[in-house]
Amino acid sequence: MPEAGPFELEAVVVAQPKRSRWRRYEGPVLAVSTVEGTQLALLTHTDDTNSLLTDTSGRFLVHINRRASYGQFGPVRFRFTDVTDRELGTARTHGLINSRQLSLRTGGGRQLLLTRRGYTSIEWQLTETDPEQSPAPEILGRVTVSSIDSVLGLQQYVVETDARLDTSERRTVIASVVCLHLVRRPPDDHGTSF
Repeated sequence: MPEAGPFELEAVVVAQPKRSRWRRYEGPVLAVSTVEGTQLALLTHTDDTNSLLTDTSGRFLVHINRRASYGQFGPVRFRFTDVTDRELGTARTHGLINSRQLSLRTGGGRQLLLTRRGYTSIEWQLTETDPEQSPAPEILGRVTVSSIDSVLGLQQYVVETDARLDTSERRTVIASVVCLHLVRRPPDDHGTSF
């Protein structure tokens, strides 16, 4: 039986790979793994606006293009494409500096929101309606953020999605979690997240 890819699973972990505190790190920016720790995909930056998500054998999965209006301080738009440049989905922030919400659009046109309730919350909720405007939106998934190395500030995102989401919708959600990391830690930023 072939191993499931990162978009077929209901729960994955997107994390910065552990590294030595004493040597320059040259590996991937993020790794997508099963909850048990089996690596499924790796993210590398080709420059400060383009990132590639590949499976562990190097096979192309998703290209992520980042466009920012005012550097790292303004709204940011992300576009997800396949190897033929066909759009697979999008994500965008709304606010300045540190956004509390990403608006997602899947390749099939479904609109989703990834929202954090407050600036100190570690959980982001995946919904179809805005939790700020709807008292009890249906939760389609959760992303829980934590630090896995407080000295280096390495981040981990546990992504849990509802069984009703299809593979293309999960692909948009996982790519959006990569975007969430890129908003919090731009490719040229070596400091802590804001």
